[in-house]
Amino acid sequence: MNPTINANRLFWASCFALITTAFSFSIRAGILTQLGTEMSLDPVQLGHINQMWFLGFPISMILGGIFYSKIGPKLIMQVAFIAHAAGILLTIYATGYETLLLSTLMIGLGNGCTEAACNPMIADSYSGIEFSSKMNRFHMWFPGGIVLGSLISKFMTDSGLAWQAQIWVILLPTIAYAIMFWGQAFPKPRAEASSPVDNFKAMLNPLYLFMACCMALTAISEFGPQQWVGPILAKAGASPMLILALVTGLMAVGRYFAGPLIEKLNTAGVLLGSAVFGLVGIYMLSTMSGSMLYVAAVFYALGICYFWPNMLGYISENVPKSGALGLSIMGGIGMFSSSIFQPIIGGWIKENKVVAEASGLAGDAADLAAGQATLSNMLLFPAILIVAFVILYMFGKRLRPA
Repeated sequence: MNPTINANRLFWASCFALITTAFSFSIRAGILTQLGTEMSLDPVQLGHINQMWFLGFPISMILGGIFYSKIGPKLIMQVAFIAHAAGILLTIYATGYETLLLSTLMIGLGNGCTEAACNPMIADSYSGIEFSSKMNRFHMWFPGGIVLGSLISKFMTDSGLAWQAQIWVILLPTIAYAIMFWGQAFPKPRAEASSPVDNFKAMLNPLYLFMACCMALTAISEFGPQQWVGPILAKAGASPMLILALVTGLMAVGRYFAGPLIEKLNTAGVLLGSAVFGLVGIYMLSTMSGSMLYVAAVFYALGICYFWPNMLGYISENVPKSGALGLSIMGGIGMFSSSIFQPIIGGWIKENKVVAEASGLAGDAADLAAGQATLSNMLLFPAILIVAFVILYMFGKRLRPA
């Protein structure tokens, strides 16, 4: 490690950048209902706004992964700060639907740049056990930041503060990481063991393509219910933001202590168990109300908390020649899938409310029925994953490239 590089300062700056990503996810989930009411946006329009966050993420993450070795982390993080700051300010001063589409896309691009720069930068700054420890601690700040952002959003909403005041909060970690990165020397990217062409060839393996399809479903199983927790559970008799905080808090703890579980069950076994718990959790969320929703949230959290890191870990273990680019594209597929489904979920809420009102329900009862029906639609994702991961558990080794 270069002695002129303050690796710990770069690491903590990266953590604040990831907290910015987490705040942009959780606080936006918290203001979604307010946003729709104040700007007269229907659920489908809100879905398209959410879509921009998930669309910007994979675009910049994949491009950053491709060009990281050429341009390095410093330039990528400069782009991240510009995108974050511009997106936050555009959101605060948004005049309507089109402005919100653009501002949310900018924030998504900043989030993707953060992932593209910080993961390999930490890998270039540390080695051995210290690297593994730093990576675990870095990635804990996404669910950890969502917990903090959820509680901040609930407090500000309950206090009657405008949604714009909550968006200002996202600017705080943005300014913090910019100050911490300012004037610092960055590590030079290490030479890649293989070229992007070799990485792409490795990705054409049937196992990688199979896992790419699974990644699309694991991502929406995780981000779908969480991003729409406000509109879906607003009338269910429990605080949506407390549920989001509970889910992501358990995710952070679960990921921190994942090592022994993976050693016992192996990665494919953990993924299969996650799909089962995810199915049970979403079913419980779609059928329960009141305090029982917090119990349902525990089952849901135990399901989704192991999806993202173990999908990437499985590829790293079994298709190693896909390299860092393969991992970036796998993550990009997950975010792109979440992007595609956002307006679809919004459409489900809108259609299910029409059905509920046609059956004689009105007001809060219609909203509750629409939310529960929408969650029932989402049961399809983990149900397909259970079948897919049974196949992976039984035949995955046969598909592994030589």
